[in-house]
Amino acid sequence: MAGSLRNHPLARPLAIFVACFILLVLVDRGRGNVLALATGFSMFETFATGALVALGLGLCMMIREFDLSVAGVFSLAGCLMAFMGGSDPYLGFAAALLAGVVVGLVQGLIIVRLGLSSVGVTLGGLLTCVGLAYVLTENRSLPYDNIEATMAVTRRIWGLFSLRSLVCLAVVALVAVVFGVTRWGREIIAMGSDRRAAITAGAPVTGLLIAIFAFSGFCAALSGAMLTMALATAAASGLSDVIPPAAAAAILGGVSLAGGTGRPLGVALGVLTLGLLRAGLNALGAPPFINDIALGAILLAVGVLDGPEIARRLKRLQGT
Repeated sequence: MAGSLRNHPLARPLAIFVACFILLVLVDRGRGNVLALATGFSMFETFATGALVALGLGLCMMIREFDLSVAGVFSLAGCLMAFMGGSDPYLGFAAALLAGVVVGLVQGLIIVRLGLSSVGVTLGGLLTCVGLAYVLTENRSLPYDNIEATMAVTRRIWGLFSLRSLVCLAVVALVAVVFGVTRWGREIIAMGSDRRAAITAGAPVTGLLIAIFAFSGFCAALSGAMLTMALATAAASGLSDVIPPAAAAAILGGVSLAGGTGRPLGVALGVLTLGLLRAGLNALGAPPFINDIALGAILLAVGVLDGPEIARRLKRLQGT
């Protein structure tokens, strides 16, 4: 029983989150800063910014692909939201989400039809989207003038959440259910483990790859549009630094660059860990670079533990 729990896909991301939480509480020494509602709200706001991007990127990594374009889609969608959604948020959302889905679909079709590397194709998508964002904004910040919409997405709900974070939690929960109860989850893991074997087994590899890239574009666009509403401004260069934290969250959540591992809830736990570190260290008054050092140390430890030599030694020790 203990071995099965230890090998569960969510065991490691949950253990990392709990360990970080306990460590922050111990460092806080009972002052209550880490356990304050404001710290929890800050953690979930970080989650709202990065969860959907990490989810889309994580699904691509599960099938042994990588979507660099999420940063460009995130930026372009935010600029579209500011440009078209000031008077009508629904119009801005429609334009942003349509752009994200179209970019993802086109990239998926190019990868499948031409047999190209996803890194090269999505790098082109990244540069194209960022260039379009600069053209749209004329290299300046665009204000989002709908104050009512901004207040709606940033208002605290139950002290911990905002509308943004609740939407992200709902999307993650829906994807986790679909991943867990349908054959799509098994087929995605099979694609990442051995694509030829998945094709032989009858998995719709081509359709899944295109759908995952389209979904990745959708997630990045939705996240970028909501962030623009929350900040009431958008800029081509100010919304594009999302790939490093998204990739870090996916790796913390149990996703491997080699593909074939990971779960949507694990990715969500990885994003929550990033949010917890940032909010908790801010509550403790630590300088910003401490967050980078702590995250780097955790990623290094995870990378070392994932190494084949460590795995062999742990199995030998367990057998002994």
